[in-house]
Amino acid sequence: MQTSHERPAIKPRDPGLDFDETVPRHWFGGNALATHIANGVNLLFPAGERFFVRSVHHYLDKLDDPELRAQVKGFFAQEGRHARTHERFFERLEEQGYEIQTFLRVYEKIAYGVLEPAFPPAFRLSVTAAAEHFTAIMAENALRERFLDRAHPALRDLLFWHAAEEIEHRAVAFDVLGKVAPSYALRVAGMALAASTLAAFWIAGTLVLLDQDRRRGDVDLRAELRKLREHPIGQRVFLRGIKTYLRRDFHPLEAEIDSLARQWLEAKGMA
Repeated sequence: MQTSHERPAIKPRDPGLDFDETVPRHWFGGNALATHIANGVNLLFPAGERFFVRSVHHYLDKLDDPELRAQVKGFFAQEGRHARTHERFFERLEEQGYEIQTFLRVYEKIAYGVLEPAFPPAFRLSVTAAAEHFTAIMAENALRERFLDRAHPALRDLLFWHAAEEIEHRAVAFDVLGKVAPSYALRVAGMALAASTLAAFWIAGTLVLLDQDRRRGDVDLRAELRKLREHPIGQRVFLRGIKTYLRRDFHPLEAEIDSLARQWLEAKGMA
């Protein structure tokens, strides 16, 4: 579907973040579960964003809209920088004693060694468009509700910066999909795989980290699992995202959220 909404400018930025020894193990207000829910999705970002870039890049030569091509190139630059910055945070996790390489190898093998080559390019693009919808919802929640204000400043700035740029480029993959494979059935199929794999890998990453805290004696894993079952992410991200995305007339730019990104970027001198 085409949109009459104005496409926001897409500008890659360097947040200049330093994940030094002042970042504690439980950097989200001292709360282990909140920290590892955030860490769990952080583990997915670098490889995931490189997959998004590959999926969109496959169709770059088929785009004859110069504005959309420019947006795509801005999307590539933003996603590449996100991936590299999150990987720098991985180094801090390992310095804190977390073993994450096994999880990363298994995740990347399943997601990008098995699933990615099993599907044709148009389907991979539809998965990317759906995943970008979920990240835009997470970004909106973070910037609107400001729950990250309780986080360590470096992680707070990492996630707010990432959120602001996700809002800027939230429509790019969707618009490319609309140009090259405008099928509602394809869009729904991509959403089904994106939702299931994102949820599964996110939960797995969270549990891997919580279990390492359990073995150190830092958390009561049963208590944390009870909290995890009651966590509102399922409703506030996944159910909301699926419900809006399944509307035939849906478009990512219909959500009036650009001001959330702009306000944070202006406050940081990065607009």
